Amino acid sequence: MERPSSDAVPAGADVHRPVTELGEFLRSRRDRITPEEAGVRSYGRRRVPGLRREELAQLAGVSVTYLTRLEQGQSHNASDAVIDALARALRLDPDERAHVDALVHPRPVRRSHPYRPATARPGAVQLLRSMGEVPAVLLGRFNDILAWNRAGHLLLAGHLDDDAPSRVEDRPNQLTLLFLDPHTRDLYVDWAEEAARAVASLRYVAAQFADDRRLAGLVGELSVKSPEFACLWAGHDVRLCTSGTKRLRHPTVGILELGFEVLHLPEGNGQRVLTHTAAPGSASSAALRLLVSTA
Repeated sequence: MERPSSDAVPAGADVHRPVTELGEFLRSRRDRITPEEAGVRSYGRRRVPGLRREELAQLAGVSVTYLTRLEQGQSHNASDAVIDALARALRLDPDERAHVDALVHPRPVRRSHPYRPATARPGAVQLLRSMGEVPAVLLGRFNDILAWNRAGHLLLAGHLDDDAPSRVEDRPNQLTLLFLDPHTRDLYVDWAEEAARAVASLRYVAAQFADDRRLAGLVGELSVKSPEFACLWAGHDVRLCTSGTKRLRHPTVGILELGFEVLHLPEGNGQRVLTHTAAPGSASSAALRLLVSTA
């Protein structure tokens, strides 16, 4: 691991050069830790809310020069030991640690090809349809809804046409619905929690597919149209959300408390199946059955 040295920026470097995605993420994590929490003795007036760059460098055992180059994308060979040291100093959780690794070691940029919308694999669609009363949705890497079964459609987007996912030109996107569609916004009792979870999950996935033009278009559209999305995206929170609970306020059957599971398909293309279930014998279970049977 590189030893700490001078805190000077490399000769000839532009200190005002915008930092990279990695630099923005590291800075956001520095901002949330106080010197007292990190065990750093603070001197003088502070102009930053959290750790200074030189303080993080000292805690991680690297030089400020090296850390600056890493944040500015000028160092592409950071070792696992360096990443682990930064993760410990910043108290990153496993999802954040994996996110840093993806940013430091991105996938090779592929040659530019015409954009081709994702397609639902027939086997995945058959899986959804076989789930019967279990609401299920097939999502693309950036939350485009590629397919849903009848229960999933009725639960999450009954105000849309059943065949909407098959229309590539205006296929619904789960994030766009969550932030811009009033019906979907009203569906979630804890909308702010759901929104934060969705954006943190997108941040995690985005690092795996950083060169995808669909991501840039989606983030740009939502940032312009939704100040709430823009604020959450700027926060750089990262979370791989695979399970949990949600409370829904359905216009037909009322309040439901459902568990959700996210099943990632093995191809590694970012597609995943989102399922919702209710506890056996619960009021939510009866409401789900009623929703499917009376539609």
